[in-house]
Amino acid sequence: MSLKIRLARGGAKKRPFYSIVVADSRSPRDGRFIEKVGTYNPILKADDPNRVTLKLDRIQDWMKKGALPTDRVARFLDQVGVMKREPRSNPSKAQPGKKMAERAASRAGGEAASEA
Repeated sequence: MSLKIRLARGGAKKRPFYSIVVADSRSPRDGRFIEKVGTYNPILKADDPNRVTLKLDRIQDWMKKGALPTDRVARFLDQVGVMKREPRSNPSKAQPGKKMAERAASRAGGEAASEA
């Protein structure tokens, strides 16, 4: 059984509130979980201390038992210093696609021809 420390969504429509839970990786996002180990309220300001609450001792116990945090939970744990998360780098993400590159090249060629 693979365990995950992940977010389970609650709250009303357009008003998200997440519980940080330990769950079997096969169970649904908002379905059955083993233990609630924190909360995340994205509506609060980033510097608000109640935005993310964590039961660090329980999270560390579950991680010793083999539970893996999802990327978002790993970010929270990295902020409080429990675990180190390597920042991801995808430099090709910012590059335009084939069609956009062709359009840009044709525009540049058109502008050069109109100037001459």
